[in-house]
Amino acid sequence: MSDGPEVLVVDDEARLADLFAAWLQGDWAVETAYDGEEALEKMADSVEVVLLDRRMPGLSGDEVLEQIRERGHDSRVVMVTAVDPDFDIIEMGFDDYLVKPVSKDELVEMVDAVADRSDYESDIQEYYALVSKKALLESEKADRELADNEEYTDLCDRVAELEQRVDETVSGMSSHDDFVGAFQDLQSGN
Repeated sequence: MSDGPEVLVVDDEARLADLFAAWLQGDWAVETAYDGEEALEKMADSVEVVLLDRRMPGLSGDEVLEQIRERGHDSRVVMVTAVDPDFDIIEMGFDDYLVKPVSKDELVEMVDAVADRSDYESDIQEYYALVSKKALLESEKADRELADNEEYTDLCDRVAELEQRVDETVSGMSSHDDFVGAFQDLQSGN
């Protein structure tokens, strides 16, 4: 078991959950849960990334996700599921979405990517999540369906708004770093 970031793998197919856990154990501390109730019991503030199946008996992945958000956990959540995405994903509070079957490389890269997002400010996190949803819908839906869907149009507007705020944040960070560097140079007499 690693002392790296904690990952919770939730899937009612125990063999699959165990396989995902085995793929991740070198770099992460991994817990597994085989249903929604167990997932909520194992959910803690130390969990950085949740890999969550959508279709499970009892509490569905959608319901578990809702509970995670209602309880105020700031974990990154990736839906890993055989359910093809539909417009309902727009309102869901996940960070990314993988459609099964998933390769080891895809899973590891996804966990790395969403774990890295935890370091960003909330606007940037929301931007990444919404851009992911937008790209997912664009890959699954016809252009006409997208153009006729009000939720998708609202999503595009929100992405554009956040993109502008993120650009301002990032440009603000680089000028702040330049300022700190210049200040340190002054202090050291360079």
